[in-house]
Amino acid sequence: MTDTSGSEDAVVIERTLEAPIGLVWQMWTQPEHFKAWYGPTGASVPVANMDVRVGGSRLVCMEMQTPDGSMQMWFTGEFREVVVNERLVYTDAMSDEDGNVKSPAEMGMPEGHPETTEVIVQLEDLGDRTKMVMTHVGVPADSGGAGGWAMAFDKLVAYIETAGS
Repeated sequence: MTDTSGSEDAVVIERTLEAPIGLVWQMWTQPEHFKAWYGPTGASVPVANMDVRVGGSRLVCMEMQTPDGSMQMWFTGEFREVVVNERLVYTDAMSDEDGNVKSPAEMGMPEGHPETTEVIVQLEDLGDRTKMVMTHVGVPADSGGAGGWAMAFDKLVAYIETAGS
């Protein structure tokens, strides 16, 4: 497992997963799998609607418990590239539960945060293992988003162990 950071305005994480490429692809593209691992430690994903095709939409709800109760964050986007078992590219923007994009300022994000970011997932078949490189363009490498992805991938590794058996 290797986590690496590229440019300052992108999170780049590379991991070699102990799972065949087809299973790793399903983790990103099948809602029941995606909901099981996505988000930082402590977060759950009650909604993951994904029309995985070029031009298809995605709507994801991430929920966390806070001292003030449950907090939901919604994200919407569009699939831009879908090459099965190889490459997945989608946009990601904060939204309401209907998929209407909300500005970063409306969501309490710092000035300069982009309204829409792009996630690129590149997979490489290593036999019984898979090299995965995820790049989230528009999210600073030293941000909380980077830490959230690292925690999500730790959850992914644990989930793959149960899903693959």
